[in-house]
This record gives sequence, structure tokens and C-alpha cells, in this order.
Amino acid sequence: MKDALRQQLDRALQRLQELDAVLAAPDVVADMTRFRDLTREHSEVSALAERYRRYLQRERDLAGAREMLADPEMAEIAAEEVAQAQAELLRLETELQRALLPRDPDDARPAFLEIRAGTGGDESALFAGDLLRMYLRYAERQGWRSEILSASESDLGGYKEVVVRIEGDDVYGHLRFESGGHRVQRVPATETQGRIHTSACTVAVMPEPDEAEEIQLNPAELRIDTFRASGAGGQHVNKTDSAIRITHLPTGLVAECQDDRSQHRNKAKALAVLAARLREKDRAERAAKEAATRKSLIGSGDRSDRIRTYNFPQGRLTDHRINLTLYKLGAVMEGDLDDVIEALRSAREAEQAAEQLQEMGIE
Repeated sequence: MKDALRQQLDRALQRLQELDAVLAAPDVVADMTRFRDLTREHSEVSALAERYRRYLQRERDLAGAREMLADPEMAEIAAEEVAQAQAELLRLETELQRALLPRDPDDARPAFLEIRAGTGGDESALFAGDLLRMYLRYAERQGWRSEILSASESDLGGYKEVVVRIEGDDVYGHLRFESGGHRVQRVPATETQGRIHTSACTVAVMPEPDEAEEIQLNPAELRIDTFRASGAGGQHVNKTDSAIRITHLPTGLVAECQDDRSQHRNKAKALAVLAARLREKDRAERAAKEAATRKSLIGSGDRSDRIRTYNFPQGRLTDHRINLTLYKLGAVMEGDLDDVIEALRSAREAEQAAEQLQEMGIE
């Protein structure tokens, strides 16, 4: 292990001792906000410290096993222990390096997932429906809760646009790299000649802002329209103007919600989506400035970026940002996105680790 990493981990052990002492202080227990923040930090540092102590123990085990190699009667057992210790040390070092990476506070937040049909007409709208089903299935596999906030259906059953709120553990951290252009190559249901068509959808994933950090919307800058909900919804649809559309006049951004019978609740949800879009707009503008000086491995996440191709005739999925190709498209469309998402997260972590080492002066 490199000395700089070891020094960081030694500081983590020291920080754990400090937190143990601070959390025992009566004034901290009385301040619930501070106590909650410190408790969360204590949990994270404890997990890191436990793994580091395991690493130090395996280092001692390795040293002892190497000494035993000199004994002919113990050499075979010692060699096996050396191999096991070396393998575990390598794994633990990778885990520790990953745990030390700076964590985006948004990763743990719920997210708004927005899918829009692009080039390709009806086939693009049908693919938008397929993508929605894929993400909802993935959310279900993760044990997350999902709620469709607004949907504009196409004539053939797909979607021109759909917005979903997804809540659960580390939602944005898992889905953040789904933002961008998704291209599909397949024979559309409407194609009579059997020709392969190419169409596209755009996906945007936005973290739901924390209430304390949420952008404050000026009522004077908002135009709020009510209308009757459309689409599936049973006997209560089209009887009251409960659906809400909110336009942010300075930027032209629009958010709407029509899933609830309550106009008040629809308004609250639409305001939350609008705040997330404004926050994402600010983030994207900052990212664009940073990208001018340093191109990110994963890409800007801009919706215009073509990030992935779904080739149905070949059963192939290709993520162009990390040159990942998988021949399991059927499973992916059923929500088995683990391999794709883990590869993207690993690529991001590798880039972060390289930058961290560079900042430490380690090549």
C-alpha cells in the first residue's frame, strides 16, 4: 500500500477516536441536527476503520507466514497462507481506496427520471416505453419505490415524454450515468419490409434537491396552468381540472403533474420537478465550463450525447463511453442493468482514484 493512502487511513482511525469522544458529550446529544450528522459520519468512518484493521491484521499474517516458509515441515501450509493473505490484501486495498474517494452527497438522494422520444417518430415513442419498463423493472429489483408523475402517451402505446420519481437507497448514485442519448436499432412493429430502423430517445436523471438546498422559486416568475388529466386513470379522469403545468418564465422550463386527483398535491410534485430541473440546469452549466478544461471519462451527461446503443437483431448493448459491449439485451430490457451500472460506477471510481493519486503526487 502506498504511504499516502496509509496516512489517510491512519487519520481515519484517529478521527474515529475523536468522534467517539464528541458523541459522548451532553451538549452534542442535545443538538439533534449535529448529533445526526456526527452519527452518520461515525458510521462511515467505523466501516472504513474496521476494513483497515482487517488489512493490518492480514499484513501481520502475511509476515508470519513468510517466516514459516523457512520451516520445511510448515512450508506447504505457509505457502498457502501467503497466497491467501496476498489475495485478500489486494482486495482490501482496492476496497479501501474506493472507500476513501470523495462521495457526491446527491448520490443517496431520490431522483427524477425523464424519458423523451427523439428521432424516429412512433418507433422512438415505443422505445421510450421500453426504456421506462426497463427502469421500472430495475427499480423493482433494487427494492425502490417509483411513481409516474406525468406522461404524454403516443398513439401506438409508447410515450412522447414521461417523468418518474424514484426513491430508495442510493438511487441517484446508481442512475446518474443514464443521462444522455439512447439509440435503438431494430425492426419496428410498423415495418412491413423487415428493414432495421434506427431511432433514439433522451434520458435525463436529476437528483431530488434536499429541502434545505432546494432552489427557492419566485411566484412572480411562475405561470401555473390547470387542465384535465388525460390517459389511463379510470372513472375519475377528465372530470376535474386537477392536472398542473408550471412554467418558469425566465428559463422557459416546464414541469407538470397529473397523476393525483388532488390539484394541491399535483402542484407540489410539479414544483419539486421544476426545482430539480433548474438545479440540474445550473449543474450542467457548471459541468460544461469544467469540461472545457478537462474531459470526463463518463462524459458530460448532456442529453445530446449518444451514450448507448441497443441493437436488437444482434442482442447487443454497447455503452460508448467505456467501450462496454454485452450480448444480453433481452435480460437488460427486463431490468437486469447491474453489469452496465457497476461498470460505469467502477470507471468513475477509477478516474477519481487516478485524480486523487495525482493530487497526492503519486503517479
